[in-house]
Amino acid sequence: MERKRAFVTGITGQDGSYLAELLLAKGYEVHGLIRRSSSFNTGRIDHIFQDPHVPDPRLILHFGDLADGSRLVSLMEQIQPAEVYNLAAQSHVRVSFDEPEYTGDVVAIGTTRLLEAIRFSKVHCRYYQASSSEMFGAAAPPQNEDTAFHPRSPYAAAKVYSYWMTRNYREGYGLFACNGILFNHESPRRGNTFVTRKITRAAARIKAGVQDKLFMGNLDAKRDWGYAPEYVEAMWRMLQQDEPGDYVVATGETHSVAEFLDFAFGRVDLDWHDHVVFDERYIRPTEVDCLIGDPAKAKAVLGWEAKVKAKRLAEIMVDSDIEELKNEGGHYVDKVVAA
Repeated sequence: MERKRAFVTGITGQDGSYLAELLLAKGYEVHGLIRRSSSFNTGRIDHIFQDPHVPDPRLILHFGDLADGSRLVSLMEQIQPAEVYNLAAQSHVRVSFDEPEYTGDVVAIGTTRLLEAIRFSKVHCRYYQASSSEMFGAAAPPQNEDTAFHPRSPYAAAKVYSYWMTRNYREGYGLFACNGILFNHESPRRGNTFVTRKITRAAARIKAGVQDKLFMGNLDAKRDWGYAPEYVEAMWRMLQQDEPGDYVVATGETHSVAEFLDFAFGRVDLDWHDHVVFDERYIRPTEVDCLIGDPAKAKAVLGWEAKVKAKRLAEIMVDSDIEELKNEGGHYVDKVVAA
């Protein structure tokens, strides 16, 4: 029997790497989109990489970019995927204020190019759009699928555009298209410049004596933090339903950045107040004060529910960052025994 094919943009990112693992475990043939560069940026998927010279590979990478619509059309025609997961984005909210035009082109117009490539190539597939809780912005919590969007960053505004384009292709062209409105989800594979990884990495390094200070911005912002490997399962489940729909994926809990600092530094018996320094460069022109998702629909329809919450998430990430220091050699700290 022929394997089901999936096409994943953003496969080298946090979510893309976990999703690729999940799909491979389920027997898929996985095709990933990567941007050509003079240096490799495949660290998160190196452990599942397969040499293209190996007979019948199940993970195949293709050079391309969401800025190149003609390339997307040719890839759709060549691969003929049964499922398409659009995870690619300039996803750093703070950076989107510095690069609003680029963010809009990749996140918003890039989504349109991919949807058009599916329509133009007449590929019969199911489509997943990575939407974001940032779209809710200033909307009062808790937020669910019926909450009105109030984006507070160029990134969030671009994601709102992508959300509605996905809805339009579903309603206008009959595409099986789903929006996964994922609230913040983290892991040891999160990039070093994102606040959670920045915190957990600093906790490990400060404990080891290789770092002294951590420079931070707003500590009062509240977020609904979950564990990325669990969230990619929800993505897959959306495309297995009889009918397409949009789903909030969240833990239903919210914690401030200061609380996440408590969780992370507490893991290594440190007081973050002794090490954190305020830096106004990390303050956004407009802030999102509080995000907390209502995942009732995801639980009822998809049978999905978050198991790892913020405190345990911080512990997992700190432990991983400690292990990373050990593997680097030299300075390291003993892993704290899990509670």
